[in-house]
Amino acid sequence: MRRHWWWKLALISLWVAAAVGLLRPVVTAHRFVTLHKISKTGELVVITRYSPHCYYTYRDQPMGFEYDLARAFADHLGVNLKVVVADDWASMVQLLQKGQGAVIAASFSISAERGSDVAFSNGYMEIRPHLIARRDHRNISRIEELTGEVVDVYDNADYTGPLDRIRKNGIEVDVRTHTDVPTEDLIRQVAEGTIDLTVAQSHIALLNRRHYPEALTTIALGKPQWLAWATAPEARALLSEINHFFDQIMENGIFDRIYAKYYSNVHDFDYVDLRTFHRRIRTRLSSYSPFIKEAAEENGFDWRLIAAQIYQESHLRPRANSTAGAKGLMQLLPETALSLDVGDVYNPVENINAGVRHLKNLYSQFEQSEAPDRLLIALAAYNTGIGHIWDAQQLAAKLGLDPNRWASLAKTLPMLKYRKYYKDAKHGYCRGDEPVAYIRQILIYYDILKRQGIEYESPDA
Repeated sequence: MRRHWWWKLALISLWVAAAVGLLRPVVTAHRFVTLHKISKTGELVVITRYSPHCYYTYRDQPMGFEYDLARAFADHLGVNLKVVVADDWASMVQLLQKGQGAVIAASFSISAERGSDVAFSNGYMEIRPHLIARRDHRNISRIEELTGEVVDVYDNADYTGPLDRIRKNGIEVDVRTHTDVPTEDLIRQVAEGTIDLTVAQSHIALLNRRHYPEALTTIALGKPQWLAWATAPEARALLSEINHFFDQIMENGIFDRIYAKYYSNVHDFDYVDLRTFHRRIRTRLSSYSPFIKEAAEENGFDWRLIAAQIYQESHLRPRANSTAGAKGLMQLLPETALSLDVGDVYNPVENINAGVRHLKNLYSQFEQSEAPDRLLIALAAYNTGIGHIWDAQQLAAKLGLDPNRWASLAKTLPMLKYRKYYKDAKHGYCRGDEPVAYIRQILIYYDILKRQGIEYESPDA
């Protein structure tokens, strides 16, 4: 009997060992990142996506609401920040489970479907889907009035879901989905009258109001949701620290400062008509024209072009500040001002001299382009960063276009907001419509100053 008892014990031990051996590959396959590992390696890897709310580069500097929150969290932990970009939710979760990232911070809302794969933090921003319509479109104040309308949306549950529920309630609305057209571009199409209606989450709608003032945010189409970060379900200490971090920055004002950087004055449209341009040129240019002329002459530029650029940048306001942190007449970013030894970025003379030197430095990078393309490309680089210009040039070459012509880049820059183009670009997502509009507006102002011979100078200029 005693020998039989030891035999059973040995058999049970073998079964346990086999079970552990079978389970080990399943456990180790999910290599989630812990808070301890982040502290040990000194690096926080955040998974995000390219979008105006999440992550992008502006004048070669990383930007984005989620990026700034992630950077603040890395500072909170006392570690370095590394950003990994993914295209969609599924690929982000895969990176998380492989241990190639610690946190998903990509403007995703809390949902039961997504929650089956991850653990969500506490929500940090309430959002809600809204109908976006052009100003001259017939007024839609009730959901019932959507009957017979066509709504173009990005193919995502956050947008198609509310419309599906509306259709289940008997309202016949035609929904056209797009897989590779971002919501920001659909808003632009609404503003331009290419399409009639789209749907955007409230935070995306707010970010785009200043860019597309003809697009109006109208009725809400769904219930409020919360944006949140996500971790692996097993990373409980990390999730707890994220929630503590959010509580802390809500109290100490850091969250409000980051929010203000991207969302302050979203109702103030930067809409400039020619009448305003003429008035401001008359009342403001005379104070700065001597310095503009001197800086332009030293660097080989037409002073009227520099004046047009300054007006586009700041409306000739020496203490102008942008949401991205650019300052002064020529909207210098702090890093650019520092590299050019600017003592007082709000000093008009220093700001103008530094801005024109910065433009000349960019101009020197495009020796293979001839006038006037070289100058236009340099101006575009001033606006969006030289990295995006290089990406646009490479894309132009792939498409058989001349990469040294501005006409080519005016086509390829806007293409860099689509995943199939920016996925192979070194500097990633780019709001490429903006530098194109930037150049177009400067040329309008420049043409007026040249053709009408307007010179509003100080008497002793």
